[in-house]
Amino acid sequence: MVFGCGNILLGDDGFGPKVAEYLNENYPVPENTLVMDVGTSIRDILFDLLIAEKKPKRIIIVDAVDYENRKPGEVFEIPVEGIPESKTHDFSLHQHPTINLLKELKYYTQTEVVVIVVQVEKIPEEMKQGLSTTVEAAVPKACDMIVEYIKRGS
Repeated sequence: MVFGCGNILLGDDGFGPKVAEYLNENYPVPENTLVMDVGTSIRDILFDLLIAEKKPKRIIIVDAVDYENRKPGEVFEIPVEGIPESKTHDFSLHQHPTINLLKELKYYTQTEVVVIVVQVEKIPEEMKQGLSTTVEAAVPKACDMIVEYIKRGS
């Protein structure tokens, strides 16, 4: 399962949904793999997965972060423990209940949790749809990383 997280109305925070869209439109996704734009509703989906009888083999979360010492548009993987606990403009992946659900999936089930992120260039203070040029250029790189994980699991 691949979940693109983020708010498309907050500039670069819409990276996850854009990656999900691009992946579905431009890559051959195997039938046993779900790629979904979950926007800011990841928490409900993770809770359902946690209580479901059958769990996915792997969950790949795609989101945008603002880390120090990273270049805008840089795509990298972080551990679940490395997810920032709060982001002023994001109400999805970065809140404690969601982080706790990911940790529970990782540590108490057989589900592998992978978190792929991009360093934002800027998150606007007011609603503004569309990624910066730098982050937009990073979309195919994130898709390539995801495809490599899918190949390993097939």
